[in-house]
Amino acid sequence: MTGIDESLRFLPLRIAVLTVSDTRDAATDSSGALLIERLTAAGHDLAGRAIVRDEVEAIRDRVLAWVADPGVDIILTTGGTGFTRRDVTPEAVRPLLRREMDGFSVVFHGVSQANVGVSTLQSRALAGQIDETFIFCIPGSTGACRDAWDGILSLELDSRYKPCSLAGQVPRLAGLCA
Repeated sequence: MTGIDESLRFLPLRIAVLTVSDTRDAATDSSGALLIERLTAAGHDLAGRAIVRDEVEAIRDRVLAWVADPGVDIILTTGGTGFTRRDVTPEAVRPLLRREMDGFSVVFHGVSQANVGVSTLQSRALAGQIDETFIFCIPGSTGACRDAWDGILSLELDSRYKPCSLAGQVPRLAGLCA
């Protein structure tokens, strides 16, 4: 059976949120705000928040700083996954990945298609591991962030999710998750 096993203890993850945008700031970053609201409401800890421009080096610098920080378990990025000239999040992140999580993109597109139809093809959602840190690169629209969190991440990052959760792959939680 799949789903949340309420008999298990919830183990909060420390999640950092990176918004990639040339136009958003803290006041207008509705996608980053949605992810933060969702992750904290779920019981996880916000480990950091930043906004960087759609520039490969800026994205890599922030991501690698969080990967090196033992206080960050998971990185969520929002923005820069489309097809405009400035959308470079996959180009910035993919070379850093030790392992790519192909299934995330597949599942994301399935969830997204229910809301935006074939327009989901315009997203280059991406996930994987950099060293031992998981990273999820989500499109920049608030709807896409809602789809990713509500349809995928809220479950996969919950230590009580059966048959298994990514929480059990986080080094500091190894052996604690079922």
